[in-house]
Amino acid sequence: MPSYPNAIKHPIFKTISKAATNLQLESYVIGGFVRDYILKRGEAKDIDIVAVGSGIELANEVSKLLPGKPKVSTFKTYGTAMLKTNGIEIEFVGARKESYSEESRNPAVENGTLEDDQNRRDFTINALALSLNDKNFGELLDPFNGIKDLTKKTIKTPLNPDITYSDDPLRMLRAIRFATQLDFYIEEQSLQAITDNAKRINIISKERIIDEINKILLADTPSKGFALLHKTGLLPFIFPELVALEGIDEKEGQRHKDNFWHTLEVVDNISKTTDNLWLRWAALLHDIGKAPTKKFDKKVGWTFHGHEFVGSKMVYKLFKRMKMPLNDKMKYVQKLVLMSSRPIVLASDVTDSAVRRLIFDAGDHVEDLMTLCEADITTKNPKKFKKYHNNFQKVRDKIKEVEERDHIRNFQPPVSGEEIMNTFGIKPSREIGIIKDAIKEAILEGEIPNEYEAARKFMIKKGSEINLTPVN
Repeated sequence: MPSYPNAIKHPIFKTISKAATNLQLESYVIGGFVRDYILKRGEAKDIDIVAVGSGIELANEVSKLLPGKPKVSTFKTYGTAMLKTNGIEIEFVGARKESYSEESRNPAVENGTLEDDQNRRDFTINALALSLNDKNFGELLDPFNGIKDLTKKTIKTPLNPDITYSDDPLRMLRAIRFATQLDFYIEEQSLQAITDNAKRINIISKERIIDEINKILLADTPSKGFALLHKTGLLPFIFPELVALEGIDEKEGQRHKDNFWHTLEVVDNISKTTDNLWLRWAALLHDIGKAPTKKFDKKVGWTFHGHEFVGSKMVYKLFKRMKMPLNDKMKYVQKLVLMSSRPIVLASDVTDSAVRRLIFDAGDHVEDLMTLCEADITTKNPKKFKKYHNNFQKVRDKIKEVEERDHIRNFQPPVSGEEIMNTFGIKPSREIGIIKDAIKEAILEGEIPNEYEAARKFMIKKGSEINLTPVN
């Protein structure tokens, strides 16, 4: 068998080996660490160790041998333990056999051999193990030809894929996620088994599903993953809102673009410019309001009036259904979906007042909004592509100019509500809101500069219009 001693030259592996020898156990490093080393994907910070025996006992013994005796977190239900040392997270598990029931992805577990443990792994490329035992330190144990599958860039299950995916349907999403992250192909039999078992995804918790979707979204080319979710029939069980965008309707010779495949292009485009997960979510969901708002008008053709507003409401429902955070992250995605067409409209007539309103409404997210709109350009016509990008550059230049001059971002009125009350000798009332709104509108429209003296004069003028008299 081939040997990879350089893969495990880090001192932590000698420590684990020594601890295993002390306990008279066999130990192996398995899974992602081995796979990524062979693929030259950089230094791993997560290490999975299999002990033929108790993983928890091995973790405790390793801790005793390490400086500072790092804390061991144990999960007795699963027979696993974890410790962190020098920025590396190590998980220990005892080698085990698994058997599944129809209703749950949580298996019945019993102690097993290394071979049993490799059998239960999801993919051949994740069943690769390196020995940490003195007799064959660094030797590769590869019962399913995972090295060959790495070379051929293939995702394949060690055992019958139909059983593998039916037992634990999360593996279907993991297959697609690995294919997306590594730019691998899912073997034909495996792809068919995912299609056959697609509805089994319903037994998986929403949190686990979203964890995999996030990893797909953070890949270099997320469209690969979403195209596979679509091809295998998983997507309708996860995001029916996206599936509803697919297709091109034609009436009286007029057609609209396929908004599903357009969306995937937008996600790929934005992924070239940002690693911001939530901005990528905004790209994925920016058009979801188009399916429910689609109408045909004989004069203008296909319309999607108000799709941004409808889409922003749908963002909340989708986040809630999928048990995603309903906090500032969700509000951020909502805001970008709601405003996703504003810069497009503005690009044809870049006025100061329109830009001021854009900055006021978008606040700190104005750059992200512009990034989203630029990613939304998917035309294949080179002249149009250049023209649209040039228009957006004009908007960006105007944003910079207006922001430097008028300081609209995170706008606070130059005159406070307290000063309005003191000036006119009034208590908290509707009139204060009227004056503050009038000052804000005057600044946004460019009637007055965003400065105290100008705002105070305007306040007195507006006050007199609603029958208020200054008392000082």
